Amino acid sequence: MKLSEIKTQLATLDTVAFILPNGTYVPEHFHVTEIGFITKNFIDCGGKVRNETVVNFQLWDANDFEHRLKPRKLLDIIALSEKVLGIEDFEIEVEYQAETIGKYDLDFNGKDFILVNKQTACLALDQCAIPTEKQKINLVEVSSQTNSCTPGGGCC
Repeated sequence: MKLSEIKTQLATLDTVAFILPNGTYVPEHFHVTEIGFITKNFIDCGGKVRNETVVNFQLWDANDFEHRLKPRKLLDIIALSEKVLGIEDFEIEVEYQAETIGKYDLDFNGKDFILVNKQTACLALDQCAIPTEKQKINLVEVSSQTNSCTPGGGCC
């Protein structure tokens, strides 16, 4: 989800809720402690230089059980971050503390924001010699290439 999309959704909501990948909600007293943008410059395993930029939201819940972030307040925080930091319309990455800081993509189900697990991947598959799909082996060919029993051969 891009920044423009969350702003559009927030404008239609009465409450802000985030659902974790396991289906549980981030506690409703969460805070958005940071909004920023992160640019990652890196080189992949094939030697290609790459960069990616995301808008980063950091969610945090503490013992402030009376706190409730309203959509208008989050829109104000986003507007301030756009103005002060020059944030543009990039994809959103959400950080949330569990056993360690988790990073999630963001989706929306019509009512709540959904934290979607991020996955690692090789960006240079053509350089790594990793098969892109499972190799299929014909068992008849395997048995004829080895000194194995054949059906009805009497060795088993």
